[in-house]
Amino acid sequence: MTFFRSRWVEPPDGIEELDPARLAPGFAAGAVACGIKESGKTDAAVVVATSERCDSALLLTPNAAAAAPIRVCRDKCDPARIRAAAVKSGNANAATGEQGMRDAIDIQSEAARALGLDPATVAVAATGKIGEALPMDNVLDGVRRASSAVRPDGGEEFATAIMTTDAFPKRCTVRCDGVTLSAQAKGAGMIQPGFATMLCFVQTDALVENPEAALRRAVEASFERITVDGQMSTNDTVLLQASGESGLPLPDGLLDAVLLQLALAIVADGEGATRVGCARVSAAADEDEAERAARAIANSPLVKTALFGRDPNWGRIAQAAGMGLVGTELPELGLDQIDAGEFASESSEVELTLGLGRGEAAAHVWFSDLGYEYVRINAEYTT
Repeated sequence: MTFFRSRWVEPPDGIEELDPARLAPGFAAGAVACGIKESGKTDAAVVVATSERCDSALLLTPNAAAAAPIRVCRDKCDPARIRAAAVKSGNANAATGEQGMRDAIDIQSEAARALGLDPATVAVAATGKIGEALPMDNVLDGVRRASSAVRPDGGEEFATAIMTTDAFPKRCTVRCDGVTLSAQAKGAGMIQPGFATMLCFVQTDALVENPEAALRRAVEASFERITVDGQMSTNDTVLLQASGESGLPLPDGLLDAVLLQLALAIVADGEGATRVGCARVSAAADEDEAERAARAIANSPLVKTALFGRDPNWGRIAQAAGMGLVGTELPELGLDQIDAGEFASESSEVELTLGLGRGEAAAHVWFSDLGYEYVRINAEYTT
């Protein structure tokens, strides 16, 4: 199966998909098991720029209960020159108090020592259970071993190591117009980013003049447009690193297409999800109105279960849109303004449309269906 497989993604012309294990030139990654995950699977990972030059951008969750790694990145990292990221999975190091902060700082320091880098150039990230202390002796040993294990073809191991409830790894390496870009992401539940996803790491050998602007633009059209359960994570992190080794600019649309496909893969993996929907709202009075209606529809458990059951119940869509726009007065919504006909199809990707009849603004949100497996996974998550 090819990486670019969604109906909603249009990759640039001439793009070539490469082995996702091999990172973009100028980068290496490694992963080991250090005992965080009870399964014994890999759970400590490192990705590093092997060349001294590395322009970067770092986006972090706005969640007010942000995890310790997020706070350390905010306070102690230079987002424009991140050389490496030390990542652990199975434990979010969130809601862990001052000890969690000390642990995150120690992880950053240990990775910096192992890689011979300035700590300010080492980001830390985590995903997993909230409210549990880390087994720090194991974690620090894992960071050291993962740092020693980095290699240019470590992308597949890295992508697997950062998974938690993910059913499959989300990763790619692509080449376009002489530029190579590799990326790894994880996420399946607790997905409604403020501007990022659970975890996403992007490496490229392109020259990127303004990494932050490029990343924000791509994220706004991808991770900003998705929801699984309407829940914002405490650990959302997106990192873009550019080595510049190709000497070429980033091709138009390349980063945007990769991040959109990764975002849609996260929705498709939505903890038991079987289908992906796109809620398109048009003819709104303004962008805020269109956005609120689209998100209300996409996060409605009634709409999501209708998507799961292939039930084109357009009344649920009208109800959800009205709930999202409390305080305004919509025209009487009817079947001529709402189309959920694709719900009844066998397609794994479907659209619903709603015209509000109030103006020219529009918005869309991609969302997963809601079935039995989501309840089972989350009911048993810590027990």
